[in-house]
Amino acid sequence: METTTYKIYSTISQLPNYWDEVSLENAFLQTSYLKVLEQSAPSNMQCFYIGVFENFELIGVALAQYLNLNKLESFGERDKCLKTYVRNFVFRNFGSHALFLGNNMITGQNGYIFNKEIDLKTIGEILSKCADEITLYFKKQNIKIHIVSFKDFYQDCAVELKKSSFAKMYEFNTQPNMIFELQPQWKLNEDYVASFSKKYRDQYKRAHKKFEGIETRELSLDDIVLHENRIYELYHHVAKNAPFNTFFLAKNHFASFKKQCGNGFILVGYFLNHELVGFHTLLLNGTTLETYFLGYDEQVQKEKMLYLNMLYNMTKFGIENQFKKIIFGRTALEIKSSIGAAPILMTGFIYHTNKWVDKLMPKIFPRLEPTFVWQQRHPFKES
Repeated sequence: METTTYKIYSTISQLPNYWDEVSLENAFLQTSYLKVLEQSAPSNMQCFYIGVFENFELIGVALAQYLNLNKLESFGERDKCLKTYVRNFVFRNFGSHALFLGNNMITGQNGYIFNKEIDLKTIGEILSKCADEITLYFKKQNIKIHIVSFKDFYQDCAVELKKSSFAKMYEFNTQPNMIFELQPQWKLNEDYVASFSKKYRDQYKRAHKKFEGIETRELSLDDIVLHENRIYELYHHVAKNAPFNTFFLAKNHFASFKKQCGNGFILVGYFLNHELVGFHTLLLNGTTLETYFLGYDEQVQKEKMLYLNMLYNMTKFGIENQFKKIIFGRTALEIKSSIGAAPILMTGFIYHTNKWVDKLMPKIFPRLEPTFVWQQRHPFKES
């Protein structure tokens, strides 16, 4: 750590030269995406950008996000039960100011990247020091950070981090990240469909038959601006009916994304009788295709199997454009596994700044997390 230093920035204009060269392998840490956050982050979110230096040379970048949950209209309206009410009460009163080291808007290990080999002990120390500095920054503004969370690590990283800086933190696993490793022999969508067992080939055919009458087309920036209110309405319907939320996107988020990232960001609209009834979004991240937010009309979704067809369409795009894998994220685990995605366990670390509450974290946290029971599907023929 002697020659490794860091600096925390609050605006994109402050970022050092070569930021994009260092973050080249992760689109979620490139300035084009960070500008999207700066211009259209959720209203209850403030972002911080971290530069890591070795002998004054930039070697790593990271992202932190502060969330004020008091500003949130809803934590999620799908589950109406005692556990949900208790969870909401606890967050309102004991966890309303939260700091995430990482990106709370997406699933995956997207919180930091280095352009050279750095041991995880050093990474853990840097992230912990950054959390302390940002916590102090808010303290000077009379805002007490309640919860600090280090988000989404793959298992090999989590094991190493647990040995050093994160040793005393509560380690947690939420829903897995659904990742689809695309087979290199799939050159066309027909190759993918042919690999299904009969049951899932029939599911594919049934979904496509239901889908008749729906027109799909990729929307330009002008199209996104034109349909902005409807896009947000469809997104908001899905978001507020999720089991748990810590933010809602700004209305201009998708237009801002398209403006900043151009062809690297794709929004596909689904139209029925010339009316927009659904959309999905994708971010091109090197050889990885990242699924982003989507929205749909609930009635059309039921009648047309809209969500399942969206998953098939995203997979088709990934195959035909030669991506190696698709990150489908959390939620809807069973249906995502039915099209080929597999669960990958993600680990986070969390602590409460009140030491007495923190001691109770192993008992409190499992009671706050929604319980998901699901069955993994295996759609492909046995080789």
